[in-house]
Amino acid sequence: MKYILIVNLIIISFLSCKSTKSQEDIVAKDFGFAEKQFDFALTEIDQALSNDSTAAFKRLVSPRTIKPDGTLGMVASKDWCSGFFPGSLWYMYEYTKDKKWEVLARKFTDSIEREKINGGTHDMGFKMYCSFGNGLRLTHDTRYKDILLESAYTLITRYKPNAKIIRSWDHNTDKWQCPVIIDNMMNLELLFWAFKESKDSIFYHIAVNHAKTTMKNHFRSDYSTYHVIDYDSITGEVLKKNTHQGYAHESTWARGEAWAIYGYTMAYRETHLPEFLNQAKHVANFIFNNPNLPEDLIPYWDYNAPDIPNEPRDVSAATVTASALYELSQYDKANRDKYKEWADKIIENLSKHYLAKQGSDRGFLLLHSTGSKPMDSEVDVPLSYADYYFLEALLRKQKLEHNENLF
Repeated sequence: MKYILIVNLIIISFLSCKSTKSQEDIVAKDFGFAEKQFDFALTEIDQALSNDSTAAFKRLVSPRTIKPDGTLGMVASKDWCSGFFPGSLWYMYEYTKDKKWEVLARKFTDSIEREKINGGTHDMGFKMYCSFGNGLRLTHDTRYKDILLESAYTLITRYKPNAKIIRSWDHNTDKWQCPVIIDNMMNLELLFWAFKESKDSIFYHIAVNHAKTTMKNHFRSDYSTYHVIDYDSITGEVLKKNTHQGYAHESTWARGEAWAIYGYTMAYRETHLPEFLNQAKHVANFIFNNPNLPEDLIPYWDYNAPDIPNEPRDVSAATVTASALYELSQYDKANRDKYKEWADKIIENLSKHYLAKQGSDRGFLLLHSTGSKPMDSEVDVPLSYADYYFLEALLRKQKLEHNENLF
């Protein structure tokens, strides 16, 4: 009997080591793929810029997607996606420690510095924190700190104190008076950082107020989300509840749920307010108990899209969710293993079935994301933010499995 017990323990130990090694291999394999693919991406970027005689006039700086004609879609610094490619290069540097990636990350990061004073957008976190924020974290370059602080002060000029929200869009004034989108939760990380750095409490209060107001108005009783809430900026009254990039106003846009779980997990990290942790947990339960979530955990672009299972997937929603789950597993001990298992399954399936072809697909890492299906824009294509959060999730996975701090 004692012999059998010893044998069983040896087998369990072997299988456990094999599983851990396999998971580590996924991280190494995917970063190895990313190194080669980004080398190819750089040649594609150079070619795209040289082929576009108006590139300098347009101030094109970063890749975003593949356009319908098959060419590389580059964007100007003002585009909300301009910070993701620089951020991905910073993640390459963090993983490889190769100075080559630092040099490239600095180059692409510096190309969007002008955005620090662009008060016409709420996307300051996406643009500046994903790029300059990662750069500061990895290099401690004081110039980056100054740029980020100026960016944060620019962002809070969009705060509406009566409504207790940061205005999102300035366009479509015929539709909305003061629209706020669930995506805006992601930009609060810049403000929380600015509070810690400057000790100016205005950043903390604005970020917390925005998160609480969003929690109150963007969620249905089952913790699904509306995409856009329109406010009266004077009274704070909710005027409309819309789902602009989803199937219908009462449907659940997949990336909106991903922004929500990530945003409230991050908000809990920065505040330790239990309501934010509970909100993230509720969103996780909605996503992973949803009957329309595919078996591989890569969601369709909308959980209520009418032609499921023949609807496009949104890999970007999956990568954002996986990254959030790795962090959430640190804060909820009761569900720690479950969250990590979900995240691991997402990463494993992305790695097996959704990677681009090496040396092809214009240098992107992942295929099958959906930007905005109602506008027939960026449907079933690679997207720079899917790649960014994929690399972030891989790094978080590695740190968790090596018992390292995520932040």
